[in-house]
Amino acid sequence: MDGMKPAMENNAEENQDESQESKGCFECCIKCLGGVPYASLVATILCFSGVALFCGCGHVALTGTLTMLENHFSRVPSDHATLTNVVQILQYIIYGIAPFFFVYGIILLAEGFYTTSAVKDLQNEFKTSVCGRCITGMFVFLTYILGLAWLGIFGFSAVPVFLFYNMWTTCNAMKSEVVNITSPENICVDVRQYGVIPWSATPGKACGSTLNDICNTSDFYLSYHLYIVACAGAGATVIALLLYMMATTYNYAVFKFKGFRHNSTSKF
Repeated sequence: MDGMKPAMENNAEENQDESQESKGCFECCIKCLGGVPYASLVATILCFSGVALFCGCGHVALTGTLTMLENHFSRVPSDHATLTNVVQILQYIIYGIAPFFFVYGIILLAEGFYTTSAVKDLQNEFKTSVCGRCITGMFVFLTYILGLAWLGIFGFSAVPVFLFYNMWTTCNAMKSEVVNITSPENICVDVRQYGVIPWSATPGKACGSTLNDICNTSDFYLSYHLYIVACAGAGATVIALLLYMMATTYNYAVFKFKGFRHNSTSKF
């Protein structure tokens, strides 16, 4: 009996050690989950999705629009040379927007992680410096400027949606049995009035059956829906930048006013 007591004590100690070890892993997981900057994480996912939709769909839609204009509204290359240059410039801008916001989103997400309680607990300190506060303030200002810029992009991306919608409703009106149209050949869409191509462009407009054929082409159908998706992507990016701005502003307040308090944390 006396020989069994040390063995039982050893087993009890091992079970207690295993229980503490499992409890320690559980607490570590809870701390890690508690230190995730959820607002920055959601904003990053939304920003990546919005920018990807805007850049991808916008690029293809611009190409389809140019092809449709060349085939049906402006058959002389010199008439739409300016439009071609503008489309190429916009596509080059799209090439720059995609990698910039990919890097910028990762930087803001990294900043959110490094201002959470998980990092503070790992390093056993929470110190701030003038340089750190200046960097966070710079992100607040830059995110605000980018948010205003994307708000303008969102409004600009709604313009082609409006133009294509007018053309689509005109085509549907000719097909509708409710609307009594005696002479459908007199119903026209003149893209010159929108300033897309000059007034000297020929033919510049499409009427009746020609307009109906244009609405049934894949270029029109695809470009119209891609513009809608691109506009939605721009709106999603605006919301993401708004979340980023809230997160960076909160982090800046934590750095500036609570940075020297050990119990101050950031969940953004």
